[in-house]
Amino acid sequence: MKAGAGIAVGLAVALAAGGGYWLGQRPSAGAQQADSPVAAAPDGAKRERKLLYYRNPMGLPDTSPTPKKDPMGMDYIPVYEGEADDAPAAAGTVKISTDKVQKLGVRTEAAELRSLERTVRAAGRVEIDERRSFAISPKFEGYVERLHVNVTGQPVAKGQPLFEVYSPELVSAQREYAIAAQGVEALKDAGSEAQSGMKQLAESSLLRLRNWDISEEQIRALAKSGATKRTLTFRSPVAGIVTEKKALQGMRFMPGEALYQVADLSSVWVVADVFEQDIGQIRSGSPARVRINAYPDKVFEGKVSYVYPTLNAETRTVPVRVELANPGLLLKPAMFAQLELPVGGRQQVVTVPNSAVIDSGTRQIVLVAHGEGRFEPRDVKLGSRSESHIEVLQGIKAGEQVVVAANFLIDAESNLKAALDGFGHADHGSKQTAAPASVGHRTEGTVEGLDPKENTVTLSHDPVPSLKWPAMTMDFKLANPALQQALKPGARVSFEFVERQPGEWVITAVQPAGTAATAKAHAGH
Repeated sequence: MKAGAGIAVGLAVALAAGGGYWLGQRPSAGAQQADSPVAAAPDGAKRERKLLYYRNPMGLPDTSPTPKKDPMGMDYIPVYEGEADDAPAAAGTVKISTDKVQKLGVRTEAAELRSLERTVRAAGRVEIDERRSFAISPKFEGYVERLHVNVTGQPVAKGQPLFEVYSPELVSAQREYAIAAQGVEALKDAGSEAQSGMKQLAESSLLRLRNWDISEEQIRALAKSGATKRTLTFRSPVAGIVTEKKALQGMRFMPGEALYQVADLSSVWVVADVFEQDIGQIRSGSPARVRINAYPDKVFEGKVSYVYPTLNAETRTVPVRVELANPGLLLKPAMFAQLELPVGGRQQVVTVPNSAVIDSGTRQIVLVAHGEGRFEPRDVKLGSRSESHIEVLQGIKAGEQVVVAANFLIDAESNLKAALDGFGHADHGSKQTAAPASVGHRTEGTVEGLDPKENTVTLSHDPVPSLKWPAMTMDFKLANPALQQALKPGARVSFEFVERQPGEWVITAVQPAGTAATAKAHAGH
């Protein structure tokens, strides 16, 4: 019995020692509860929230680490941890939730190196080559005896007779020359002085006839026969078209009066008006393509022969001249022409699509995408443009992703202007984050007044949960004048509004309050 009792006692001691070792190696229940996040606080007890900052009640880009009031006397709204974005945007960036990015249809492309090539287009007209236009103007007084070409637009060959004239001065000059020529012949055997004097008289008479554009053929005939002609024939100096005819049968003309004008249209000019901002890329010798409305299936090739040194102050354009061959005389003076001038350099530069640039008139901005709904607005310096891309001189590097679609919607969604205006104004002594702006706020209100000229309306509206606004009376801008039709003084309406820029609230949709049963259900979105 004693031996059995001893064995039992020994077994009990061994079990107790093993159980103690096992319990010692196992974590205590209290420790397990302390490590479990679920048991961090007793059931029913609320965990204290961490206060981040106080934001402006009207949505302006102004925050404060301590409670304060705005100029209207409204309290700044506290923002607690968990109410702001999951990951606040870095300084100088804006953030939009990924689901809104998808709804807005945001699309990005990488800035890349490329050679910009574009085509400058300008309107022009076909003109006569001034170097191929000739006026026929007698240098003496006379009368038109006969017309050989009597129709404007008639083609003529070089040397073809145009008209004949009679002039008493011409007849007198011919007689003087004929007598002097006969005198020279008669005084061949006379003394040198007499012979020299007669030769000088003959030469002066001949020079007078040549100065009057008498042809050498007529002069030789006159010297040979000695008979004067009553009329003188004027011939075309070039093959071309008679573009102007003032001569009439029997009319009297004065010295220098243009009776005919003949133009050679085998080559013509196209003079186009290029806008001031494009003229710096146009060079003499550059290729040019010309299209004429009369021949839509033809393209005429030429080169820029001259860039005029003057600018038209009214149209802000500079004339550019292109020379074109005109076989078949298809190109007619005063025809309307469309000029295409390919320009651009071979050097590769950093470019972004044209749609990536937001131009406010005073600054140009490109949104750089950093992923997860974060966008950085950057000021850029722009260079030359092509049909689809624009050169970025400063602000963007090749390979960076830029927003090319829905960037203006991002501007509205993220209150981009507020973010840009807030650069450098953050309080470095506190960890403040700009309050996220909202769009599409909905509420109801009563129309107090309408100003059609200023396109504004005064509304006494209900509280706006999405902005944490109380009920108040305030002025709103209207997105377009057509919204005024639904706004009558005293009417109860349901409306949606956005913040176009800090402090400027714009109504984008409005309808009678009774027709939007679900308006309030969406007011917080």
